[in-house]
Amino acid sequence: MSFWEVTLFLFDGFKISLLIFAVTLLCGAPLGLPIAFCSMSRFKPIKYVAKIFVWIVRGIPLMLQIFILYYTPSLLFGWKIVRDMDIYFQVYYGVENVGGIVMVLIAFTINYACYFSEIYRGGIESISKGQYEAGYVLGLTKSQIFRKIILKQVIKRIVPPMSNEIITLIKDTALANCIAVAEIILQAKILAAEQAIIWPLFFTGAFYLIFVGLLTIILGRVEKKLDYFRS
Repeated sequence: MSFWEVTLFLFDGFKISLLIFAVTLLCGAPLGLPIAFCSMSRFKPIKYVAKIFVWIVRGIPLMLQIFILYYTPSLLFGWKIVRDMDIYFQVYYGVENVGGIVMVLIAFTINYACYFSEIYRGGIESISKGQYEAGYVLGLTKSQIFRKIILKQVIKRIVPPMSNEIITLIKDTALANCIAVAEIILQAKILAAEQAIIWPLFFTGAFYLIFVGLLTIILGRVEKKLDYFRS
């Protein structure tokens, strides 16, 4: 295979990596907020359930979570969810391994939602109680205080840790190949096995480096634009 053919073949896999990245970010980031609020709830049953859930998800390797979601419905309950999705999309749309991709997306979304929730919780709890009290003195409601005073400061404080998680996310997409989802690393492994060429495995690093570089520039600019408070 020529260099161009290899590049296109790897890019097909990188599109799957980008899909996992985008869906996880778009679904996991918003989902982390209600989980964070539950973790800070004054109603102890909700608070403890949320904290235990986050502890379990953060404590178990993401690869194991993918395995659990992929195999448990079939092996424990006899539900052929993954197989049925694969057959349906293969027959009607010509797309392979949709069931595996869906399970990967669910696992990534839940996992990163829990990590994001801890970042949100830390950002919110880092704001001093004096700012809430000052808002009450000004006659603002609790929601107005959060929206007009607290939120902007929280966003600024969570951008650096969120940036780290977002950059980690694009590299974690490689875990999807553990259930044969054709992301870029699996594509490179296929080339190594079928074409007996090893360099595509190393070439995948260029895709990650370029994308991480773009993310670093974008997130750096976002951080500068949010520099309206100085600690």
